[in-house]
Amino acid sequence: MGVDLRQVVAGILTLAMFVMLGNMIKRDHFDSVEEKFPGSGRDTLENPKISKEGLSKKNSGPWKDDGQELKPCWSKPSDDVEQTEGYVLFSLTNGPEYHVSQIADAVVVARYLGATLVLPDIRGTKPGDERNFEEIYDVEKFISSLDGVVRVAKERPGKLSTRNLAAVKVPNRVTEDYIVEHVEPIYRSKGNIRLATYFPSVNMKRIERKSSSDLVACLAMFGTLELQPEINEVVDSMVERLRTLSRKSNGQFVAVDLRVEILEQNGCQGGDESGTKSCYNAQEVASFLRKVGFGKGTTIYLTESKWDSSLDALKDIFPKTYIKDGIIPADKKSKFLDSEGSEFEKIIDFYVCSQSDVFVPAISGLFYANVAGKRIASSKTQILVPTDISDSSASASNFITHYVSKKNHLAYSCHC
Repeated sequence: MGVDLRQVVAGILTLAMFVMLGNMIKRDHFDSVEEKFPGSGRDTLENPKISKEGLSKKNSGPWKDDGQELKPCWSKPSDDVEQTEGYVLFSLTNGPEYHVSQIADAVVVARYLGATLVLPDIRGTKPGDERNFEEIYDVEKFISSLDGVVRVAKERPGKLSTRNLAAVKVPNRVTEDYIVEHVEPIYRSKGNIRLATYFPSVNMKRIERKSSSDLVACLAMFGTLELQPEINEVVDSMVERLRTLSRKSNGQFVAVDLRVEILEQNGCQGGDESGTKSCYNAQEVASFLRKVGFGKGTTIYLTESKWDSSLDALKDIFPKTYIKDGIIPADKKSKFLDSEGSEFEKIIDFYVCSQSDVFVPAISGLFYANVAGKRIASSKTQILVPTDISDSSASASNFITHYVSKKNHLAYSCHC
């Protein structure tokens, strides 16, 4: 009895489709698993497949050109708000991935109340780790970008005390309805408020119908924060160093958010009943990068602060793997890496990951979500979310984040 070659080919194609579907299901789960963060809620994300369009012609392998250039869709609000005499105080906490969201909520609240926004301080995760805003960010840029939107005071007024200052918590991406019901009555009663944003979930979903407060939030998230000159120079020099080390790949490098202390937490150990998980260790990331086509000479930047033996599995496959200590200018190391607080290190990681040619979030969460937003705004859309790949190879385009493939990130509401 003869073999029908057409049936054989059809069988092979069907099997290949099932393998591809399996990989896509695993990817969907990475971003749907929830991860706890200090002082926040959990994230809820997902990730499907994207087409192969846009693969770079000038480089071999999985490198991809930047996406279509986007421009800000927002403008400063034209409607007048009745000005009041009170103040809105707040602090930036837990790292830059939180700062952009905290800034947005504070500006939206202050704008709605007609209050003056007091320049925030910056507080790290360790007790006593406090910094002035100008130690990290450009003050004049912040104030000028909000001109005509909210008034900004550089210092806390001396007349404020516990008698006329109330603490108020608001959910991330606070709405006007929430302000009316829960914030405005307290502000009217006390005259001033200290605001704190909490994160019931990581919500970066695109807005279809934008209100005036949504436009203000866009401006606050994407148009107010710039690094102060010294830190900006450090980040630029580190990025340039990574590009110099990447001559064989046309100056392109991969940034991977992989922090050992997070991987060791209970939520990251193993998977759930379906066998999928919310984060990936060094060996799993190395396998993923190799299978999607990155070569041994690829330069990789890791967000881990201190080298850990568990990272050797990645360096064995990709010898040009670096952490901050190996590429920061020698004269800046003591100030930015050896200081008591870790705020500088978080800032460096956030901005290097935002500028890399490829970003791989080995951990789902707010860092991933807000780095993705910053990258989308600058058209750096090659964000690959890892998974366990059963085949010996796969196309990198299968693992582009859903934020880009579906254009469902908030950044697409703010840019067009």
